[in-house]
Amino acid sequence: MDQNPISSRIVIDRKTIEKNRRNEMKALYTTLNSLIPPQSKPRDMVSLPDQLQGAANYIKMQEAKLEKMKQKKNCLVWSKGGPNNLPNIDVRVMGSDLQVVLVTGLNSHFMFTQIIRLLHELGAQVVDASFSVHNDAVFHTIHSQIGDQFEQNHAAARISERLQKFAYDCI
Repeated sequence: MDQNPISSRIVIDRKTIEKNRRNEMKALYTTLNSLIPPQSKPRDMVSLPDQLQGAANYIKMQEAKLEKMKQKKNCLVWSKGGPNNLPNIDVRVMGSDLQVVLVTGLNSHFMFTQIIRLLHELGAQVVDASFSVHNDAVFHTIHSQIGDQFEQNHAAARISERLQKFAYDCI
């Protein structure tokens, strides 16, 4: 049997390349595992896919924590100037129409989106939203409609209370 030296060298090169790839992946997994907190089971007892899933879940959890901390930071920045500082919220009910006027600082984009989300959660239908900037304040105006005649008073009070609580929880 005559072996071709070129084909045997290709096989050896492929083996070497594959071995290097596995070693590199092992080093990357080790680095990833060193960045996440230890789990209840030893890492060598947890399968690699489970370790990767755990790392992905940890990263998602950290992203959510970071977003919450950014919101808290914005709230603390607003409250620095005392009780007359921003944010300020005014809720007015006119029949089935609900008008929300929100006055915030320039770095408070999350608050506007949170107010919209709260309105949707509470059953109000947002019809129009606009804003204007004056000096260091942003004036947001949100027009929405609430349910039928029977629910209007109760819904308006509930919505107003939730929006006020949200705005002043920041302070």
